[in-house]
Amino acid sequence: MVITSKKICFIGAGSIAEAIFKRLIEKEIIPVQHLSVTNQQDNKRLHELKKLYNIQTSNDSIIKNNLIKQSDILVLAMKPKNVEKAFDELSPLINEKQIIISVVAGLTIETIHDLLKSNNPIVRTMPNTSSSIGLSATGISFSCNVNEQQKKLSLEMLNAIGITCVVPEETLEIVTGLSGSGPAYFYYMMEAMVQAGVAGGLTEEQAMELTKQTILGAAHMVQKTGDHPAELRKKVTSPGGTTEKAIEALDSHHIHDAIQKAVKSAATKCKEMGETIKISSR
Repeated sequence: MVITSKKICFIGAGSIAEAIFKRLIEKEIIPVQHLSVTNQQDNKRLHELKKLYNIQTSNDSIIKNNLIKQSDILVLAMKPKNVEKAFDELSPLINEKQIIISVVAGLTIETIHDLLKSNNPIVRTMPNTSSSIGLSATGISFSCNVNEQQKKLSLEMLNAIGITCVVPEETLEIVTGLSGSGPAYFYYMMEAMVQAGVAGGLTEEQAMELTKQTILGAAHMVQKTGDHPAELRKKVTSPGGTTEKAIEALDSHHIHDAIQKAVKSAATKCKEMGETIKISSR
């Protein structure tokens, strides 16, 4: 099963869909003529994508239906609120040889099968926004009927946007909280660091450059040394020093607990979104 020969249709034209097919094109994994994008209404968005990537686009019902029927892989990338309507349209068009890859937050494999009234092989995933630069951390779960060749094909496709981590489906909610929403936590911290730098007399440009390199350097240290973050923190936290004082300030505001609560809150919201889709489809 060679991915270069497969036709892929993205159902939904948002940022994650764009990030995936952009990387597939840039890395020459899939010929552009094998890629297509559809959505329900936004012609302006489709025109923009066609102009940027020379990709097949349409929300005309006849053309869209043909693109879906002719594809080997369908990527579900619509907003959660549009799932039911989109699936009603999809259900009569798909065949059980097609691989279905979902990037819809909270949408379970069981719900996909129920809504589509099919037993297609399902790949449920949770990328993050860093996929647009090929640095996503993507959690992946497979339905029980995904064979080894299909797994390999899916991983080859999703490795184009970063790293992949195959996990049991019941942990995909916490993956959403950890890495799916994770980039925002670091942006939030960077905002605060830049503001502190400016308050201390730096220009915003200076504070931003120092903050960016600090975050980048810390990530590379963990990656290259293989040391646990706790060990690296201890190594740079000298007794009575400036870093120790900073950590004490963070601890006094229970930042460690707050971060854990943030991850769990995002995971809970993800599960709730999935339950909403399941309940409303009854």
